[in-house]
Amino acid sequence: MKLIVQDIHKSFKDVSVLKGASETFEAGIIHGLIGRNGAGKTTLFHIIYHELTADSGQILIETDGITQPLQRRDVGMLFSEPLLPDFLTAYEFIKFFSEAQGKDVAFDLMFDEFDLSEQDRHRLMKDYSHGMKNKVMLMMLFIQRPKVILLDEPLTSLDIVVAAQMKQWLRRLKTDHILLLSTHVLDLARDLCDRIVFLHHGELSELEPAKLHQADFEQSIIEALSDA
Repeated sequence: MKLIVQDIHKSFKDVSVLKGASETFEAGIIHGLIGRNGAGKTTLFHIIYHELTADSGQILIETDGITQPLQRRDVGMLFSEPLLPDFLTAYEFIKFFSEAQGKDVAFDLMFDEFDLSEQDRHRLMKDYSHGMKNKVMLMMLFIQRPKVILLDEPLTSLDIVVAAQMKQWLRRLKTDHILLLSTHVLDLARDLCDRIVFLHHGELSELEPAKLHQADFEQSIIEALSDA
């Protein structure tokens, strides 16, 4: 299975953000998307997620040798700021979400697996920490099982234990899905990602695979994103 980003252009007024961005992302690995602030990473994610429309270009999905336009139902996204209804408990929300997806879920087992206590799962989400909300968002992805999963700075502001748990769950998800992870944290990119793709000057390019685990990894990133 492959996600094909094909010649994507996007401008906002007089500012051209994406200038023919093209790349192919395969299932089974975690792709790290790295770029400087304002490079257009979130813009690209929102185009893939169908929240923005590209000025030109296509987002395609290839499955079993058949290529077609990517559908909104085939994409899930974990936002840097979790978006959840504060007036519901996590249990109420996950039950509603699973029913809307037509999925049969063993709720208590899932909450146990994601380390949300009996008390917490029946507490209003307005009182949740950032990490707890991220767990609920991740539970949604495990229920939905979309072909493409976008992760926009997913480990921001998480404590050490929750961040480690999130890494384990994301590694489980990559087997049958296409995962794109946007991050500014180079240590996280090297630890979690199997491949690094740059977004620089509106275009996508790949870091030479061998450099991901070499001592000069950080220097390679700096050089690739430098305007010098």
